[in-house]
Amino acid sequence: MASPLASTGGAEVLVASNRGPVSYEVRAADPAGALHVKRGGGGLVSGLSAIGPDANAVWVCAALGDGDREAVRRAAGGRLPAADTGGQQVRMLDIDADVFSDAYNGVANSVLWFVHHMLYQTPLEPVFDAEFRRRWASYQAYNRAFAEALAEEAGEGAVVVVQDYHLALAPRMLRRLRPDLRIGHFSHTPWAPPDYFRLLPDDIAAELLSGILGADHAAFLTRRWADAFVDCCHAVLGPGIPSSSDTRIGVHGLGADADFLRKRAHEPDVDERMRALREEIGGADRRTIVRVDRTELSKNIVRGLLAYRQLLDDHPEWRERVVHVAFAYPSRQDLAVYRDYTAEVQRVADEINSAYGTAGWTPVVLHVKDDFARSLAAYRLADVALVNPIRDGMNLVAKEIPVVSDEGCALVLSREAGAYEELGEDAVVVNPYDIGGTAEALARALAMPAGERAERCKRLAAAATALPPAAWFLEQLGALGG
Repeated sequence: MASPLASTGGAEVLVASNRGPVSYEVRAADPAGALHVKRGGGGLVSGLSAIGPDANAVWVCAALGDGDREAVRRAAGGRLPAADTGGQQVRMLDIDADVFSDAYNGVANSVLWFVHHMLYQTPLEPVFDAEFRRRWASYQAYNRAFAEALAEEAGEGAVVVVQDYHLALAPRMLRRLRPDLRIGHFSHTPWAPPDYFRLLPDDIAAELLSGILGADHAAFLTRRWADAFVDCCHAVLGPGIPSSSDTRIGVHGLGADADFLRKRAHEPDVDERMRALREEIGGADRRTIVRVDRTELSKNIVRGLLAYRQLLDDHPEWRERVVHVAFAYPSRQDLAVYRDYTAEVQRVADEINSAYGTAGWTPVVLHVKDDFARSLAAYRLADVALVNPIRDGMNLVAKEIPVVSDEGCALVLSREAGAYEELGEDAVVVNPYDIGGTAEALARALAMPAGERAERCKRLAAAATALPPAAWFLEQLGALGG
């Protein structure tokens, strides 16, 4: 079939995501005006590496800050220098800053994220007024920019994998521009059930669903989220959809990268962080309850702290014998509700330390500065891992800690995490809203015999690594015949 928009790039495999594999920073102190590049990691980076350098792959992403925008200008809007990207072909889009802000903060993070994680306080929010409609137009423009760039970069019959809720409209837009392409969409978040999804205005709910149904393959992290998407299609678009469309529904449960994690967790900087953490914990026989999260509203950090306080009240025998190591790394601090939540995490941690701490024991060791090496050190030290999100697409921390733990840890896991589908059998499962129940789960996990804990941890690690990032990405390509 002839393509309405001719290709200029000829790529055979394309990935589209809001955040790319590199970011740039302009340092004012550098008199030469040099850009400093930082390379990222994660499942997509591993996946593209797995297909090899001869695959003719291109990654399309958005410029996120001034450094990125300057890099795009210096590349004249084309692909970034291969020396910056580790050899990957990357095209970064300099979308108008106001349009990007409206699309990313005003719609994706303030509306779609809240809907799929069911976070709204519905007596007061959401409010879909004229201002929201203005921001929605920016979300459409942002998706259109991606669709047009992908259409330009893709060779005839190429495979395109579009990532996440930021780009829910892009598959349909791209399909109209390039009907020859094989298009996939992958959702990394949960998917809301119909009653909650229909908080959205009817036309916008339909546009989001139809946007994803522009793909040949729409994939999710768990069967639960895939089923919820299908239920929403039935409720909003009609009972025959998506079965009457050309879109296949798939499930690819992203796993932990065991080889990378185990190697990285035993490098010198991690050993150094372990020594520092042991000093903060104090007492060689003290147990550790570890959590590592962004201060994201859905991660439920505050209730986790309240459950730990309940544990100290209900089981005073654990006082001075356990420390809650909590890493809460700031997220989306440009949104007031996230700043307020971060402050509340700090306040509750301080309150617990003030009420229960002694000269030789700090009940909560809280760190808010992101430090991957320190996170891995905490993983290795964990006796109990606490992962209690209100709702989570997967939660890789639940998968990573059992893989890295030195002695084997017990996992206290929310039944609302996507990881529950794979790990629930060997975890201590909790209702994330139940403070008392979570406190009792922590007590049970702390008292678990070492042998049982080690055996459970071994099974958890096996389940957690069943589909590592490279295989996860290749499954998506395979579902598209790539």
